Order: sequence, then structure tokens, then C-alpha cells
Amino acid sequence: MSSAAVTRAARLRGLKPDWLKDPKVWRTEVLAGLVVALALIPEAISFSIIAGVDPAIGLFASFTMAVTISVVGGRRAMISAATGAVALVIAPMNREHGLGYLVATVILAGVFQVILGAVGVAKLMRFVPRSVMTGFVNALAIMIFMAQVPEMHDVPWPVYPLIVAGLALMVFFPKVTKVIPAPLVSIVVLTVITVAAGIAVPTVGGKGALPSSLPAPGLPDVPFTLDTLKIIAPYALAMALVGLMESLMTAKLVDDITDTHSSKTRESIGQGIANIVTGFFGGMGGCAMIGQTMINVKVSGARTRLSTFLAGSFLMVLCVVFGPVVSHIPMAALVAVMVMVAFGTFDWHSIAPKTLKRMPAGEITVMVITVIVVVATSNLAIGVVVGSITAMVIFAKRVAHLANVTAVTDPDSNTVVYSVTGELFFASSNDLVGQFNYAGDPDRVLIDLSEAHIWDASSVAALDAIETKYAQRGKTVEITGLNNPSADLHGKLTGELAGSH
Repeated sequence: MSSAAVTRAARLRGLKPDWLKDPKVWRTEVLAGLVVALALIPEAISFSIIAGVDPAIGLFASFTMAVTISVVGGRRAMISAATGAVALVIAPMNREHGLGYLVATVILAGVFQVILGAVGVAKLMRFVPRSVMTGFVNALAIMIFMAQVPEMHDVPWPVYPLIVAGLALMVFFPKVTKVIPAPLVSIVVLTVITVAAGIAVPTVGGKGALPSSLPAPGLPDVPFTLDTLKIIAPYALAMALVGLMESLMTAKLVDDITDTHSSKTRESIGQGIANIVTGFFGGMGGCAMIGQTMINVKVSGARTRLSTFLAGSFLMVLCVVFGPVVSHIPMAALVAVMVMVAFGTFDWHSIAPKTLKRMPAGEITVMVITVIVVVATSNLAIGVVVGSITAMVIFAKRVAHLANVTAVTDPDSNTVVYSVTGELFFASSNDLVGQFNYAGDPDRVLIDLSEAHIWDASSVAALDAIETKYAQRGKTVEITGLNNPSADLHGKLTGELAGSH
């Protein structure tokens, strides 16, 4: 095989040609995968409880999602596993119809994601403004922290010094060495202390029993009928959309952190494939996990698919082989890790007084609304949609004022020339009709649109309404200066929109 072919094959695997030769990269990726796997266990169990299924179902889902997405995903080093957002969507399905229908829903959701990815839904990400992205990140940090609060409420007093000790280790240990990830050191040290001293605090084992064997593939236990499809389709579509939204937003965030590009289309299709595989292995499905991804990318410094693959693999090894040991890990250690992640995820620059003074009020409003909606609904997808819509409304309102009309009457007073400048669309064209002097103008009216652009039917309808009002007074209107796209749209729609304005 030629060197070019080797390079191309390596690039397709998401790895640089010299990647395998670098022991530092190996060490970083392996240790990052281990830290993520440890942090995944209690979260997967918690999400299983939200969905109303056995903890093993969530752990299996995290295993299959991570391993599959490491191969088929479009964003290197991003972690996909069982998530709270997906658990909330499919919980009613399990409650009302049982596990078989839940698994069938996961598989159908995966099919929907593959279809949506293939038709280019990822391109919609370009319409998510930066202020929404900032709000998404900040809301995420708040949610990660809030998820730790129950673990700090009504617990034995040693939990609090353990959390403080864990935070201190993660802050100061990197000053000694960065060879071993500080979160891993924190987890190991706190586990040794609690076990050796016999300190009674909540542990991972208290969250639920860990599985003792690997998941086996199989078909969902449901009748394969149209009635089943009618039951699961609405939930599957909701899960597909929520999963894609979170995954694509997380991928974009990782792009920014690592200053690299990823294929959002491949990621969308990959999420679908991962959910299909997860469903056939009896898992509860999932999507990209922002918290675990931040541990992997930002805290541990992972950059390749290996860390994602190992996170899933280590998860099963830890559960099946080292279950008794893992069960003794104090929750305080994992809480400390997630609090550190929350602190590191929050965009502190976005709320600095200097930034707030310079930032337009509309941008701040969009960011705050996104944060409030996400935190209030515990749903990142809803917050992003509401934030994006708010940003579009503010933008439309701002741009609407950019359409101006000025009138100049010819010296012979037989003709008036109106010069229209700016963007004409539904928001700006609504005010257009009222800016002409229908009664006082001479018999010939010239509307010059050489400095304007017609974007939609509302603008054509507004121009038709202006012509109609002049015609009712026996006056003629001539529209000039249209650029080619505007002329094409005007030519197709003028006179065809009666009653639409």
C-alpha cells in the first residue's frame, strides 16, 4: 500500500499516521477512557432509574453506544452513552408498555436518526447563534452541578470533607505531574481512604447492582404489527430529535475546544447506528454526553477515537470483572469530579462585567433565555430551540428597521421617485405600504429597488398592495432596479397573492 493510501486510511480512522508511535498519546487516551468509564457507572445507573429499568440496561447501553460511536461517529473523542434527556423521553414508554416496547422505540429512533442524518439535518446547526451556544454551555454546567446536589444532601458528614479533598487533589495534583489524570488520582485516593479507614459513606454499589455478564443480542419482545409502530413512533421521533440535538451541539462544542472540524452528518448517522445496535442488545439508547465528554476532552486531554472505545470497554470490564472493587468507590469522589467538570464547562468570560458591557442587549437576552429554559425544563433540546427562535425574532426585528424609503419629486412635478434600500422580507415589508403618499403624489410613481433585495412573498404582496392603492387613484407605478433573484421572485408571484397582504 502506498504512503498516500496509508495516510488516507489513517485519516478515515480519525487517527494521524504517526499516532500509534506516540506513547504519550496512548497513555493519555487509555487513562482518559478509564476515568470516563468510572464516571459513567453511577450516571448510567441513575439514568436507568429515571427510565424505570434495571441498572444493567443503562450500563449495557453506555457500553454499546460508546464502542459503536467510536467507530461510526463523526466527532473524535466525544463520549456517547445512556443520558438523562433520552431517559426522560422514553420513561413513559417503559411505564405504560414495558421493556420490549422501550427497546423497539430505541431501534426505531436509531432508524429515524440515520434517515435524518442522510437528508442533511446536521446542516441546521448553522442556524444556531453563538449566544445560544454560550447559553447551552452555561446551562449545561449548571445542570451538571445541580445533578450533584442530591448526592450532597442528607448524607453522612464525612462526605463533605471527602468532596473538598477530591477537589483539592484535582486542583493541585496537575502542578506536580500531568502524566496521570487528576480525576483518576482523586477517585483512587478517596476510595483507598474510605475503605482503609472504614468510613461509612454512600458508594457506587449503593446505586444498584452491577451486571455480571456481557449483554446478548436479540429482538425486542413486541408484536411486529402496525399497531406497535403507531405506539412507538411518536416516542422514537422525539428521542431521535433530542438525541441528535444534544449530540450535534456537543460535537460543535468539542470542535471549538479542540480547534478541529468534525463531520456532523456522519455523527448524525453514527448516532442512529449506535442506537440501533444498542436496541438489539437490549439497551435503553442514548446520545452524546456533555459531562463525560468534557472529562475526556477538556480534563483528560483525549483527542482520538481510542478513548471513546476504551471508555465503553473499560465500563464493562469494571462492571463484570472488578464489580466488587468498583462498588466501593465513594460517590463523593465522583461528585468532586463532576463539580470540577461543571466549573470548567461554564463560560465565565460570558458573564464578566467587561463582556456584558460590550455585548448587545439582544445577545445577552438570548443567552439568558436559553439558560433559563434549559434549567427549568431539564431539557437541552428545548432550550436550544427556544433560544434560536428568540435570536431569530430579535434579528428579524433588528433587520426590519434597515429597510428605508426616501422620496424625490422630479422638477416638472409629474413624477415622484421612491428609493427603497435594505432587505425586504416579512418583518420589514409590513411597514413598507404605509411609507407612500398615495393621495398627494403625482400621477406617475417610480419605485427604485436597486439598493434593495426581495426575499419572500410578503414583500411581493406589499409591492402589489402599493400598486393597487395607487391604481385606485388613477396613478401608475413602475418598479425598477430589481436584481436578478428579486426580479425572478417578483415576476413569479406578482398578481398571484391577492388577499395575502
